Amino acid sequence: MRPQPALSVVIPAYNEASRLAPTIREIVTYFRSCRRSIELIVVDDGSCDGTSALVSTLAAEYDELRLIRLPQNRGKGYAVRSGVVNSSGQYVLFADADGSTPIAEIERLEAAVRAGAELAIGSRALPSREVQVKAKLYRRLIGRCFHGFVTLLTVRGIRDTQCGFKLFRTSVAHELFSRSRLDRFTFDVEVLFMAQRFGHRIAEIPVNWVHKPGSRVNLALDSLRMARDLLRIRLYALRGAYDAAQLAPWYAAVGQSG
Repeated sequence: MRPQPALSVVIPAYNEASRLAPTIREIVTYFRSCRRSIELIVVDDGSCDGTSALVSTLAAEYDELRLIRLPQNRGKGYAVRSGVVNSSGQYVLFADADGSTPIAEIERLEAAVRAGAELAIGSRALPSREVQVKAKLYRRLIGRCFHGFVTLLTVRGIRDTQCGFKLFRTSVAHELFSRSRLDRFTFDVEVLFMAQRFGHRIAEIPVNWVHKPGSRVNLALDSLRMARDLLRIRLYALRGAYDAAQLAPWYAAVGQSG
């Protein structure tokens, strides 16, 4: 039986065969250089390319790597949830497959957790001389509009709910993700909404971030869906849907290797 890793890193992946390998290698190399034990969980969200085959091949090279295969595409939220509830590290980080935030940025989040935060989230919106964010103008504009709806309906006091780089104490991660219900991009808002509702300490930390081509987000269509999901979050809360866990570990892990 393997000892408990210090950190679980969860990466959701949908048709990411062309972009995933450099991200995996960067993460493994970084933590090996720090001599830190991790498990790297890639959740293949029903890909129809060679994503699972790529991860299986790399798993033969990297003992840290695990694969969870979902039989059909369910959405980023479902994929992240599947990875988190099956994680075993002392802390859990979820990160995007394209590596838009360098893995070394975890040091900023870990500093916040050591200072008392229960979850630390990367932010592309907070100004800082120490970081650089390279995002397209239209993405910034749509992001600002969405943030206005988020603040009005759900999460307050957080400038960037959607950055795909978030670190949790494991007990907090399991509590939140076992209760989450949204399967697609608005899951970040839902998790942060619950965290604030339950009184968890959240630190928002500026991180370096670079837009990578090949995004799966349809900004126009997905923005409308996300706006609708904000209303669903409010409705779920009113119905008490977040009061108890609705997903147990191993429930969503249809296929695993590594």
